[in-house]
Amino acid sequence: MNAITIDGPAASGKSTVGYQAAQRLDFIFFDTGVMYRAVAWALLDRGIDSTDVEAVGQVAAQLPIGVKAPGADAQDGRQATIQIGDLDVTWSIRSPSVDSIVSVVAANRLVRRELSRKQRNIGLEYGMGTTETAGVVMVGRDIGTVVLPEAPLKIYLKAPLDERARRRYNELVERGSEADFARIQDDMRLRDQIDSERTVAPLRPAMDAFQIQTEGASVLEVVEQILQLAAKHLNVAPPSPGKPDNTGGRNILPD
Repeated sequence: MNAITIDGPAASGKSTVGYQAAQRLDFIFFDTGVMYRAVAWALLDRGIDSTDVEAVGQVAAQLPIGVKAPGADAQDGRQATIQIGDLDVTWSIRSPSVDSIVSVVAANRLVRRELSRKQRNIGLEYGMGTTETAGVVMVGRDIGTVVLPEAPLKIYLKAPLDERARRRYNELVERGSEADFARIQDDMRLRDQIDSERTVAPLRPAMDAFQIQTEGASVLEVVEQILQLAAKHLNVAPPSPGKPDNTGGRNILPD
């Protein structure tokens, strides 16, 4: 199996380094967090209480989430295009309002059961080489522990709360969105607590995960660490200097 799982708390660098590592290895990249964010956005859009377990579970089961390669015409820095039906919600799901409820949504047992099943199917399909791609990099909070525990390479990224909050603040400012650092930090602290203490698939490193501290390290340095580990633990060719997203515009989520 050629599969890399990258877990860690919010803004620890999972998506950034995972995406670049996947390009270098010519692997499919999949950020599982976008699925939980899409459900959270849909709840806000429909006025559904995020603490209503049954109602939220029903939304997760029925929501038509699509994750596709961004395409040549996407020039806004996106790693993928996220759709609900035909609606592009790529940046809408990154809003502070979604941030404030996504951990509650992710702690819902019905949501996790539905989305974890789909995520595992993706990991097995692309990781076992049953497609034309060489492998898969999956990022999230329970990929190495629950979704794909048999993956031969598991990474857990770490960074202090204030550093992670600063990254998220800068990300929002760069996109021209309103940002309040204190609120972001408080929301992130609460998310850490919910993610770590939830009874279903809590955030924690897998027993055999390699833990990498991202504070003070450049993206390239962290990517290189992951590539060195991949060379030891996966059946991969020497990584390329960088390759385009290889999903070809397809929806990588199973039908």
